[in-house]
Amino acid sequence: MRRDLPTRTLDRVTIRFAGDSGDGMQLTGTQFSRTAAAFGNDISTLPDYPAEIRAPAGSLAGVSGFQISFASGNIHTPGDSPDVLVAMNPAALRANLHDLPPGGAIIVNSDAFVPANLAKAGYATSPLDDGSLAGYAVFPVPISTLNARALEGLDMTAKQVDLVKNFFALGLMFWLYERSMEPTLRWIEEKFGKRPVVAEANQRALRAGYAFGETTEIFHTRYIVPSADLAPGTYRNVTGNEAASLGFVVAAARAERQLVYCSYPITPASEILHQLSEYKSLGVRTFQAEDEIAAIGAALGASYGGALGVTGTSGPGMALKSEMLGLAVMVELPLVVVDVQRAGPSTGLPTKTEQGDLFQAVFGRNSDSPLPVVAAASPADCFDVALEAWRIALRHMTPVVYLSDAFLANGAEPWRIPDVEALPDLRHPNRTEKAGFYPYLRDEETLARPWVVPGTPGLEHRIGGLEKHDVLGTVSYDPDNHHRMMTLRAEKIARIAADIPPLEVFGPDEGDLLLVGWGSTFGAIRSAVEEMRAAGRSVAHAHLRHLHPFPANTGEVLRRFRRVLVPEVNLGQLSVLLRAEYLVDTTGFNLVRGKPFQISEVAAAAERVLEDVRGGRR
Repeated sequence: MRRDLPTRTLDRVTIRFAGDSGDGMQLTGTQFSRTAAAFGNDISTLPDYPAEIRAPAGSLAGVSGFQISFASGNIHTPGDSPDVLVAMNPAALRANLHDLPPGGAIIVNSDAFVPANLAKAGYATSPLDDGSLAGYAVFPVPISTLNARALEGLDMTAKQVDLVKNFFALGLMFWLYERSMEPTLRWIEEKFGKRPVVAEANQRALRAGYAFGETTEIFHTRYIVPSADLAPGTYRNVTGNEAASLGFVVAAARAERQLVYCSYPITPASEILHQLSEYKSLGVRTFQAEDEIAAIGAALGASYGGALGVTGTSGPGMALKSEMLGLAVMVELPLVVVDVQRAGPSTGLPTKTEQGDLFQAVFGRNSDSPLPVVAAASPADCFDVALEAWRIALRHMTPVVYLSDAFLANGAEPWRIPDVEALPDLRHPNRTEKAGFYPYLRDEETLARPWVVPGTPGLEHRIGGLEKHDVLGTVSYDPDNHHRMMTLRAEKIARIAADIPPLEVFGPDEGDLLLVGWGSTFGAIRSAVEEMRAAGRSVAHAHLRHLHPFPANTGEVLRRFRRVLVPEVNLGQLSVLLRAEYLVDTTGFNLVRGKPFQISEVAAAAERVLEDVRGGRR
C-alpha cells in the first residue's frame, strides 16, 4: 500500500464523468458532489443528459455526462472546462475531448476500447494507441476487469456486475482527491438495504476503486481542495428543482394554507412533482394530470378553493396552459406557474437548457393579459424565488410565472438552510365579512380584489372567462367597462414595481459597461465581471430576478453606463424588452446551443464592447 505519495493543494478542481447513459454517470457525479459538499467545499454542478431515449449503447448520441467543480472559495459556475475527464468508453472520450484543455487528465476505462465500441464512436484506431492523446495526461485503467474481479462470488449476472463499475470509478476519484467513502457507503446501505447483494456489490466496487488508487503505480500525486470559508450555518446540497419544491412547501407553511401541486410530467420539471409527492405528511397534495390543460385547471381550482395552487411545466406545456392562464388573469386569483425552460421550439432538445420562454411568459396569452414574471438565478435561489412568487401572488391577487431552466433545475450547489421564522409572513386572509362586499372591490394600494372561498355565507359571486363589471363582478359587455377593467388589471401589475427590491449593481454605480442578465446566466456573468474588475476594467453586473414589471430603478441604472451588454441563452428577448421599456440601446450576446455560457465567452464579448467604447464607437 503506497502511503508516501506527495499531496498537492489546489484551490479548485473541475471533473467531468462521462459514459453511456446506462453507466450511472449522474449517480456517480451526484455522490461525488455530496461528498465534496459534506467536506465543506463550495460546489457547482452541470448534469448533461442525452436527448435520445435508449440511444444505442456506446453511441455518441447516448453519452451522458456530469461535471462538478469544487473549490476552497466561492464559485458561481461548474467551470468552463474540466481538469479531469473520466471516460467510461470511446464515445464518452470522443464526445468530450474537445472540452479538455491541453495537458488535462484523462482517466479512461481501457477495457471498453474494443473494436466494436471504437467503430460506434467513429474511431478507425484506438486513441489509446495511436498517439492522438499525446497532449494529455492519460491514465488507462481496466475498470471493467478490476470491478468484475472485486465482485467475484456474488450471485449476479455479468451484465449486473458491469452496471456497478461506476462505483469503482467513484472510489478511485475519492482516493485521488482524498475524500472519505463513508457517506457513500452509508447511502448505498440506505438505498439498497432491502437488496443485500446489490448493496454488497456497490460497496465492494467502491472500496476496490479506492484500493486500486492506493496500490497502483500510475498516479504520482494526490490532490486536496481545502474546505471553503462559507458563512456560518447548516448547509445541504440542493438542486434547483429540490430548492423550488422546498420553497413551495415553506410558502404554504408561512401562508398557513395547503399546497396543491398539479402537473403533467415533462422534462425537466418532473422532479418537482416527484419531490413534492414525498411531503404528504406535511399536508402537501400532488396531482398528476392527464394533460397540461387539466393540470393548470386543477391548480386554479385549488386556488379558488383557498389553497396555494401550483403547476409546473416546460416551454411546450406553457403553450398549452396559456388559455387557462388567461382565465387566471381574468378571475384574478393567486396561482404560480413554474416554467423549467428547455431548448425549443416544439420538443426541441428536451434535456438541454435555454432561456427561450421570456416572451412567452410576459406576452404568451391572448389579449392584454399582464402578470408578474420572476426568475431564479442559481439552484439555491430557486427556494427564495418560490417564496417571492407566492408573496406577490397573494398580496396582489394574481397568477405569477416563475422561470427556471434545465441548468438550474438539475444543477446543484450548497444551500444554507434558513431560519423559517425569519422568512416572510405570507398570511393573507380570505374575505368573510358580508357587509360591503363586492367581488371586484379593490384594495386602494395594490388594486387586489378580495379572495373569497366558495360557500362563504352571503359572499356568493360569479367567476369565469367573460368580462366582469367593475366592482360588481357580474358579466358585462359594456365597451367602456371593458376598457376600464383592462386598464385596472394592467395598473395592478404595474404597481408591483413599487413592491419589489430595487435593482442592485455589483461593481461601480456608473462606468463604461454594465452586463445585465437574468436567470441562470448569473454565474457566468458574475464570474466574468469579477475577473475583469480584477484586471482593472470599468465593468459592473446587474441581475434581474423580477422581469415583469422591472424594478422601479431599472432605467436609471441602465443610463448610468456608456454601454449595456445583455448575455442571454436565446436570441435577445431581454434586450428587446429593455429597449422597448427604457429606450436604451443594448448589445446582445446570444448563443443558443442547449448549453450554459462559459465564463470566457462572456468575458470575451464584454472585451469586444469595451474596445468599441475605447474607440469611441456606439
